Amino acid sequence: MKTSLSVLFAALCATLSACSDGSGADQPPQSTAASQSDPAQSNMVPTRAPGAAAALPDFTALVEQYGKAVVNVEVSQQPRKSDGSGGLTADDPLLDFFRRFGLPPPGGGPEQGMPARGAGSGFIVSDDGYILTNAHVVAEADEVTVRLTDRREFLAKVIGFDPRSDVAVIRIEAKNLPTVRMGDPSQLRPGEWVLAIGSPFGLDSSATAGIVSATARAVGGPETYVPFIQTDVAVNPGNSGGPLFNLRGEVIGMNSMIFSRTGGYMGLSFAIPIDVADDVREQLIKTGRVVRGRIGVAVQEVNAQLAQSFGLDRPRGALVSATEKDSPAAKADVKAGDVILAVNGREIDRVGDLRNEVSKTKPGSTAELGIWRDGKERTVKLQVDELEEQEPVRTAARQTGGDETARLGIAVRPLTPEEKRQIETEGNLVVQEVSGPAAVAGVQPGDIILGVNGKSVTSMQQLRGAVKGQQSTVALLVERGNAQIFIPIRGG
Repeated sequence: MKTSLSVLFAALCATLSACSDGSGADQPPQSTAASQSDPAQSNMVPTRAPGAAAALPDFTALVEQYGKAVVNVEVSQQPRKSDGSGGLTADDPLLDFFRRFGLPPPGGGPEQGMPARGAGSGFIVSDDGYILTNAHVVAEADEVTVRLTDRREFLAKVIGFDPRSDVAVIRIEAKNLPTVRMGDPSQLRPGEWVLAIGSPFGLDSSATAGIVSATARAVGGPETYVPFIQTDVAVNPGNSGGPLFNLRGEVIGMNSMIFSRTGGYMGLSFAIPIDVADDVREQLIKTGRVVRGRIGVAVQEVNAQLAQSFGLDRPRGALVSATEKDSPAAKADVKAGDVILAVNGREIDRVGDLRNEVSKTKPGSTAELGIWRDGKERTVKLQVDELEEQEPVRTAARQTGGDETARLGIAVRPLTPEEKRQIETEGNLVVQEVSGPAAVAGVQPGDIILGVNGKSVTSMQQLRGAVKGQQSTVALLVERGNAQIFIPIRGG
């Protein structure tokens, strides 16, 4: 009996020992036999691996040192006022007609409401006050205010902005400011840790981290000339224009946009490589404009089927679908069906690569294209032209203090090569927006402008020159559908 009690007591002690962590705290019982027989339990991953926290990057020093160079950018836009005439002259019978029936003229009437306000981010790149931010943050602003982390506020001057790259340069009158350090985005690799600092929803100096998802992403449409850095860093409205840092504390990008179905962060954010932004900054400060190259081709991606049909080893390059008349490509005998594989020795894998390489080639210089034609690779040399600015005239008018075409109530832009090919038109300019006299006269968005007062116009400069100083009626020749019609617009 005594022996049995001893065995029972020993078994009880063993059970209690197994249920204790050595500190006297009770733990739920575990069955060794069960763990050996149950594969699900035997393969369980520990909820916290030893040293996992120590393996994660620590951003505190980076934020403390360079967060002071990140600023909040607040913008305001006053309501646009008019004299209520919709652009019509005082003796115009149409104006009297609208007044008699108590109706506002088209596009007329004073605009009501409070000033529109918005906010973004930026970062100081020189200690004398130059700041980089996004073009879409400041492009329509009447007043730009910069707030530093020490809560000082300055009115900023917009030095210039470039819609194609979404880069803007602003400046404040201050000295000895903290600045960021520039890095090399070409060294970025997918999976690398990065950090964003900005003002999402107006919350100043907010830091978020993630990894690089991909590099050289071609997003934003055919008019975008940026090989974007894709990350999973949380970026929201207000982060636009803020810096993206690597672990060395170097700025390697400027946060620009997100992909979202809700308007908020969904795990896809895109940054402009800092070398692209810095090149734009230097040009805007030096000349007030950004110069890009063009060769005059319409291109499309090469998929697996096209690669096979053209005899390529894999899908790569940019397939030429059309060449512009009298363009550098046409003069060099580049043809539809050619596949551009390289520009100045740099491999072209996708359409975006071609656009980026050509755009940063200096106009007037010679470019060497590697072309695949008839199953063979050959070299073609051509002289690069300058890419004509396609920013709507209405926006340019706000920046320069007035524009003749804006006075008539039309905003235009050049047609892209692809649009010209699809429409099969001899015109180069398309009406984007109409208001005032142009709207009254019947000009419509999508009209192709061919001439003014009997003279052909093929560029924005020619259009501005043709309507400049015209106080009487301007006869606008437009192409609409399959017809060409003259539309008389009363001068303002």
